[in-house]
Amino acid sequence: MTVSTVSAYHAGRDTQPEEVETSTPEESQIGKRVAAARERLGWSREALAFHSGISWSGIAQVETGRRRNLRPDTLSALAGALGVTIDYLVGGGPASTGMLDHTALLYGGGDELVNTAGPFLEEGVEHSEAVLAVTTKENLELLRKQLGPAARRVEFVESATFLTTPAAVLDAFKTFASGKLEGGAPWVRIVGEPIWAGRSDVEVRLWTRFESLFNLVFADWPMTALCPYDESSVQPEIVRQARLTHPHTIGRESTAVSGDYPGPNRFLLER
Repeated sequence: MTVSTVSAYHAGRDTQPEEVETSTPEESQIGKRVAAARERLGWSREALAFHSGISWSGIAQVETGRRRNLRPDTLSALAGALGVTIDYLVGGGPASTGMLDHTALLYGGGDELVNTAGPFLEEGVEHSEAVLAVTTKENLELLRKQLGPAARRVEFVESATFLTTPAAVLDAFKTFASGKLEGGAPWVRIVGEPIWAGRSDVEVRLWTRFESLFNLVFADWPMTALCPYDESSVQPEIVRQARLTHPHTIGRESTAVSGDYPGPNRFLLER
């Protein structure tokens, strides 16, 4: 899922009519798996209803075992919203598919940054997501101005105070995301601009590995992360590495799949 498809992902589906009540012992477990997958995401039943297009009462009936023998389109809607497979819901197979969207934004100045990151953050606000922006003090001010009243629902953190060590940053993102999801947020949306100026070669390699590791740590989290890279000030080699650590990139012309993206396993183990 790329940043350009976030709206399509969140678009609601038509409400499903009620099912005929018949079941087998295996089907009686579907409700428990739906509840487990929903709770893993930190979602309320209302949030699942929003994402799946199934009524709150219908979801309550499924989870409590009163609504069984679900039709394929209902199973598909639930699985798609929860980020799990139909096999998991029906028989307890693989529990999830990747949900993280990790994209590098390659920009060349403040205007280019806010023209992409501003609407990205605003969309998160519109969907009642947990929204965090981590960048320079100057860029934070530009984003606040771009967002207007919506800025009140975004958490802004200056990168110099947040990006201390890779391990600490991973913990901070986990704490932020888990806290917001447990509090009822349906999704987590982050703008996180790395600091490259003044880094030694060793530090650059360490933070580049962090960007790749991010894909593993948060693979199954309901999270969309946009990482800006200022091409006017960042070394070309660092920009090249961004295409190796982010599955998608946004440039001046379009959003694209990073063709050279090797995946975190290969990147971390073979380089």
